[in-house]
Amino acid sequence: MTPVVLHCEDEAPAARRLAEAAGLEARELSRHRFPDEELCLTLPFRQAGDFPDTLVVYRSLDRPNDKLVELLLIARHARQQGVRNLVLVAPYLAYMRQDIAFHPGEVVSQPLIGSFLAELFDAVITVDPHLHRIDRLEQAIPLKHAIALSGAPRLGELIAERREDPLLIGPDAEARQWVQGAAAVTGFEYDVCHKTRNGDRDVAIALPALDVTGRRVVLMDDVASSGHTVARAAEALMAAGAASVDVALTHALFAGDALEVIRAAGVGEIWSTDCISHSSNVIPMAPVLAEALEGLLPALR
Repeated sequence: MTPVVLHCEDEAPAARRLAEAAGLEARELSRHRFPDEELCLTLPFRQAGDFPDTLVVYRSLDRPNDKLVELLLIARHARQQGVRNLVLVAPYLAYMRQDIAFHPGEVVSQPLIGSFLAELFDAVITVDPHLHRIDRLEQAIPLKHAIALSGAPRLGELIAERREDPLLIGPDAEARQWVQGAAAVTGFEYDVCHKTRNGDRDVAIALPALDVTGRRVVLMDDVASSGHTVARAAEALMAAGAASVDVALTHALFAGDALEVIRAAGVGEIWSTDCISHSSNVIPMAPVLAEALEGLLPALR
């Protein structure tokens, strides 16, 4: 049976774009939450014989805690019903930032969540996972097929359409890989800031040693969560004489009042991929995800 893309209602548009790009059928599961907060999931397969041999589960792991329970229930049930190959397409991958214990007694979540996913799935495809001290996704998710894609080239192409001769800036050193990725397809000048973090919402930004006077700057990063890093960088750029500051992100996480914080800093346009559903989405990642999926599926048979 042809592989099926399984998704929830809240991610239907992005999942269906992926299914269409990959030439697969998309099916939606239903979710019910009981008064005690337990979940009841109903898959769109009436009996074991209706399940495909390969099931592709589309679930981006922003606001991840309930979603991780969903993945556990879906994967274990699918295995019981005879599904041979389980693929997780998680455009945003949660719990990757905590890769060491920053304080005594802290739980290091990255390898624990990575092993959890590896126990459930035969392959994982994600986009721009936030990996600090490791080079490859399979070091966090111990699978032969742990595939990390990037949204930077797609963001670079969009910036080239929207801005003439922009300056690409990463708000901190960790963003270098994303501004480099965008610069590689556009040829635009780029550099990164230096960030000192004093808390989740308390950061200080030092600009790179270049003249930004009159430049149209695009701040690029993999994710904006609280928005304070992007906001402080934008404020510093505007104070240094930048003509404008726009923001291009892979993952529009935007927790709490993050969007308001960024807007208040003087940012103009905000562009993101659809890895996390948000009003700033302008770039579908379906073509990139579908290409990776099409290359993966034959290897699973």
